[in-house]
Amino acid sequence: MLKNPIPKVTNKLQHRAIGIINGKFTPLSSEQLNRGFLIDNKDEKIETVVLGKALSLLKKHIDLKKSYYWIVYPKNKNTQNLHLQVAGIWDPYQLNDFPTDSPKTNFSKLLEELDLKDNYFSVRGELVFVNTQKKEVVIKICHAIKSKNLKNKDFKLVIKGELSIELLHSFVSLDINRDGNSLKLIKYEVIEKNLSRNN
Repeated sequence: MLKNPIPKVTNKLQHRAIGIINGKFTPLSSEQLNRGFLIDNKDEKIETVVLGKALSLLKKHIDLKKSYYWIVYPKNKNTQNLHLQVAGIWDPYQLNDFPTDSPKTNFSKLLEELDLKDNYFSVRGELVFVNTQKKEVVIKICHAIKSKNLKNKDFKLVIKGELSIELLHSFVSLDINRDGNSLKLIKYEVIEKNLSRNN
């Protein structure tokens, strides 16, 4: 069974921001494995933090000289500075119950079967800002679990692209492509219009 790195949505209004990037992870130092850079196949660097669950995987299974498909959560303050949090590593052979002798050793083909590709991000949340001049939109993503310990429960992502100002406060599902340190809108779907009026 091929495990989808970006699971299907379980709830119509499920917020999320998750993506998959192929690249090598370079830690800042051998003492501090959880911080560093993800370097993609174009040699572009993205500031990256490895979250707890993925850190043990990194220590046990990952050869830092090799490229992997990383499952990441994106964060940014603007369209020029992307920051990633590694949530997991997608390796259908080592880390999933997938037969190694399978003829499908081409990861990008496997991704295509799942309707995914390198640098793809799925972002779902409320459209809270539209900048028509800069052609940028801001999506607010809320954590499903409202926990008191989470300081930054909700966060906003700045995305390059155009959405109608009439869609403000609507819940949208976006297909995003990462380009360097920017997230670019490919296509979108309006899941529910004017959330704030319904609340």
